[in-house]
Amino acid sequence: MAITINTGDLKTILETTPSTQNILLVGKHGIGKSEIITRHFEDQGIPVIPLFLGQMSDPGDLIGLPNKDEATGKTEFMPPYWFPMDDKPVVLFLDEMNRARPEILQSVMDLSLNRKLAGRSLPPGSRVIAAVNDGEEYQLTDLDPALVSRFNVYFFSPTVGEWLFWAKQHDVDQRVINFIEEHPDELEKNVDINKGTFDKTPDRRAWVRVSGLLKSCGNMTDMNRLAKMITGVIGARSASMFIQSLNQSRMLTARDVLSDFVACQQDLATYTMPQIAIINEGIYQVLELGVDKKATEVVGRNLVRYINWMLTNGRQEAIAHFASFFENATYPNANAFIMMDCRDALQLINQMIANL
Repeated sequence: MAITINTGDLKTILETTPSTQNILLVGKHGIGKSEIITRHFEDQGIPVIPLFLGQMSDPGDLIGLPNKDEATGKTEFMPPYWFPMDDKPVVLFLDEMNRARPEILQSVMDLSLNRKLAGRSLPPGSRVIAAVNDGEEYQLTDLDPALVSRFNVYFFSPTVGEWLFWAKQHDVDQRVINFIEEHPDELEKNVDINKGTFDKTPDRRAWVRVSGLLKSCGNMTDMNRLAKMITGVIGARSASMFIQSLNQSRMLTARDVLSDFVACQQDLATYTMPQIAIINEGIYQVLELGVDKKATEVVGRNLVRYINWMLTNGRQEAIAHFASFFENATYPNANAFIMMDCRDALQLINQMIANL
């Protein structure tokens, strides 16, 4: 079994793995593999070329078509449309590799070992990264062990907190964010293959579509019709829970705590450790996204109140959880805010760490 990594781990792997070593990511669909890879390398000016191997019907789609060289009388392969001709390094992202036909995978063997296709070399410094789906719900092709051996293999499983941070950055509807904060197990569910092909379950990509529906529906008052629309995206069970949540009092958010801790204190006293853990990481996520200068004093004051509340109420597990984000520098901008703009909170966090 491949070792499991999260988004932070993946970024480190992309930064430090030599270009001569191939990477294979194993994971569910819709968890952000291609987006993270594309953003990471394109930010460095390196183009990412996605090749959906599961959609290729012939090796010619990958290696190019044969053509007779009139001068030599020999057959050569014309470069495919995607092949880099400017001698600048690229990243080949081989998506759906375990959906590819066996004859396509034979071409990948030479590509992954020698960086060559039909005798034509990729530019120096180019990388090969592949992704495969894993699970009984997928129709997959078994990969040759010799092919797998040419890749560093990682099972990619982003945490719920990482998705929530991404969702806040990408304007996902706050009602979806609130629901996942309260029900983290609903972010994604495995498909029950015994229920048939069209059984719907939630996944990260589906929740983004739910967000889009909520925004496009505006102030729709027909909740029955809205429920039917959302059921088509995430399935009946999860849709029922979500619609019910829209009509109930919501859980406190990190922004509530940082805006007015006193108003939140009574509710916080009733919260379980999993709920406090969501608020803990949410606080770092809010700080990571940046605090308006005008709000710095208010945010800092309420952060100190929240930390003092954990300390004085003996919330040892919550204290250790909160301090771990600071110790591991999971959210560097948040740490910088605490160290530069909220020294009282820094002193309390250092006290937390010293007493653990």
